[in-house]
Amino acid sequence: MRPKSPRLAVRAILVEDDRLLMVNAWPDGQSPLMCAPGGGVEVGSSLPDNLAREVHEETGLQIEVGAPCLVNEFHDPDGSFHQVDVYFRCTVMPGTPRPADWNDIEKIVTERRWLTRTELAQTPHKPDSLADVAFGGDGVTYDPLEPLVR
Repeated sequence: MRPKSPRLAVRAILVEDDRLLMVNAWPDGQSPLMCAPGGGVEVGSSLPDNLAREVHEETGLQIEVGAPCLVNEFHDPDGSFHQVDVYFRCTVMPGTPRPADWNDIEKIVTERRWLTRTELAQTPHKPDSLADVAFGGDGVTYDPLEPLVR
């Protein structure tokens, strides 16, 4: 049975010292795929509030959410999964502790890495446009429907 609508998620573009914060996309090494931190939207909470909550859960960081910069869609062509991610430019709030031993309460994120553009290019990640958006472009970018990658 196909869902009535796509799942909505929010993700953070956090760049500091020319490094982008990335997290594992699948728990416990099930896949080497990395993605920007974030997650599913809860009803009754704004997109920025959802994003701040998700980033804190996954990384322990307190963030300020800025403008949207990317809309990305992906789906499972052989199944019913379809997700729309809205990416926002974000900054870490001044004075926020950087706990090296932070544990995701959902137990999904088990790896966090700050990657340069070169390191990102050598790391399996999605979406493909992420480097251009994070390290360059202004405005809002749209990625059409991509197949799900594991």
